[in-house]
Amino acid sequence: MQNPRIMLAAMLAAATILTSYAQGIGLRGGVNFQNINGKNYFGDKLENKLVPGFNAGIIAEVPIVPDYFFQTGVLYSTKGAKSEDSFLGQSLSNQVTIGYLEVPVHFLHKPLLGNGHLILGLGPYLGYALHGKVVLEVAGKDEDFDIIFQKKVSPSDAEDEFYFRRFDAGANLLAGYEFANGFSFQLNTQLGLLNINPDYEDEDNESKWNNTGFGLSLGYRFGQ
Repeated sequence: MQNPRIMLAAMLAAATILTSYAQGIGLRGGVNFQNINGKNYFGDKLENKLVPGFNAGIIAEVPIVPDYFFQTGVLYSTKGAKSEDSFLGQSLSNQVTIGYLEVPVHFLHKPLLGNGHLILGLGPYLGYALHGKVVLEVAGKDEDFDIIFQKKVSPSDAEDEFYFRRFDAGANLLAGYEFANGFSFQLNTQLGLLNINPDYEDEDNESKWNNTGFGLSLGYRFGQ
């Protein structure tokens, strides 16, 4: 399944099938604090900083047995990182922002707690980058670059561009609480497991980049 369009269609089809059996459809949105961790060109550890972003979308839960559910949905989520440095006395910084369409598939345990339910969950996610931008700041002056998404970068490709892989995948761990009226809050951590840095042909490039982050979101599930 190498074609990105086929993979995206499969992701959305899986979410559609699961939501057709859902007990309740809901809305969720919140704030992300994201980073890109890994290694740079020379194999040294990246020293990036967290950047704020957001997520929003539709979720659905499919009951398995009492207190246990599958949760899936379609979310829009922004990710990225920021780095700062200096060269010849000039301050340098760059900020990466990428907007992803994400399909999570979580396994939830929701035991009764008070008038509502505790939420404990984990599971994988798939992400498809819709767009991205890099902002370079040199000595107080900004310059914007649109990210180019491709798996490999050849010597014939432009050198003054920024390249990323389009697909991301990883794992989510979450905890929260759902009130009896259907409102909920949720804390989550996310670990990207795919290298989002493309392969560079004819280069000894040791870069390896992974999305990581955590967030807080609020939700409402209909049909209570």
